[in-house]
Amino acid sequence: MNKKVFRNLSYGVYVVSTLDGDRPVGCTANSIMQITSDPATIAISINHDNYTNSCIAKTGRFAVSILSEKSDPSLIGTFGFQSGREINKFDGVSHTFREDLPVLEDSCGYIVCQVTDTMETSSHTVFLGTVLDGDVLDTFPAMTYAYYHNVIKGKSPKNAPTYLPEEDPADNAKWVCSVCGYVYDGDIPFENLPDDYTCPVCRQPKSKFIKK
Repeated sequence: MNKKVFRNLSYGVYVVSTLDGDRPVGCTANSIMQITSDPATIAISINHDNYTNSCIAKTGRFAVSILSEKSDPSLIGTFGFQSGREINKFDGVSHTFREDLPVLEDSCGYIVCQVTDTMETSSHTVFLGTVLDGDVLDTFPAMTYAYYHNVIKGKSPKNAPTYLPEEDPADNAKWVCSVCGYVYDGDIPFENLPDDYTCPVCRQPKSKFIKK
């Protein structure tokens, strides 16, 4: 089977959030879809290894922040390549609370849901949620998975449902972020970039890049 066919399916880029007690937690996700319109229900797929998974299971609620093409790409790195077990991902990130759950201000919309059912797969939990609230925050186009890969040049976290091992860069002339897999392809030679250069996706320093 050629798994690359799955890339022809439509995906967005989202931050799914909930609470760990009183502390906001969240992770990047791309497999989210509307199931019904009346009552409005949403399904999300979250890896078992993501700390957000167990927090959603405990709270029974989740929020979805829909990233736009103008959203800061570092949000994807912050929520996709770090663990909420170790850090507070919301530190320094502008957010507000809707229905008592955190949503990102740098997004084009949000949806808040109450979990009504779950389905377990070998690696992910699919949470089905009834929509409690939702609104449009900006008119910029929603970021698609294709836009993230082709324009931002970002890579998938290994916990993503759409992750493919063959996505790892093989071009020996490329400098690659060892944290998130971003491939630098700017006009300035990587060696000539200033020392304070950071990865545009995960904000890691220049020292985290390796030549492959």
